[in-house]
Amino acid sequence: MKNVEIERKWLIDKLPFDPEEYSCLVIEQAYLSVSPTVRVRRENDDFYLTYKGARGTDGNNDLSHSEYNLPLDRASYEHLREKRDGRLISKKRYLIPEKEGLTIELDIFDAPFDGLILAEVEFESEEEALAYRAPDWFGKDVTGERQYKNAFLALSELKG
Repeated sequence: MKNVEIERKWLIDKLPFDPEEYSCLVIEQAYLSVSPTVRVRRENDDFYLTYKGARGTDGNNDLSHSEYNLPLDRASYEHLREKRDGRLISKKRYLIPEKEGLTIELDIFDAPFDGLILAEVEFESEEEALAYRAPDWFGKDVTGERQYKNAFLALSELKG
């Protein structure tokens, strides 16, 4: 299935609530390629192969990209996961209801990225994304910053 994903991303320094109060997805993802982006993902007991197109519907921004998701079975996911480039990314994603029917996807990363917390919000249009006023507990907007992309984390050098 194809869609256009329009999202913004923020770095979170401190949470003013317990995320365990919200529904959670346990996510594991592996990148087979980063240019173009091809990944396999496990979300709880669901498995997907994802192809992400270039960012920017007009070529000039980092808010949107085309995305194709295809379902996989567990055996296919596990086979492809072993062919990954770089490290496996694992995180918990908490789904937090937000104003105007939006959802905050709060990602709390596991090792080797312990302490990294990112919030993403997806929108129906780029205009809606640009007009969005983030909650006070959101930190720096890192939407266009490469070092906070999961594909970059998978291939970046380990620290320490």
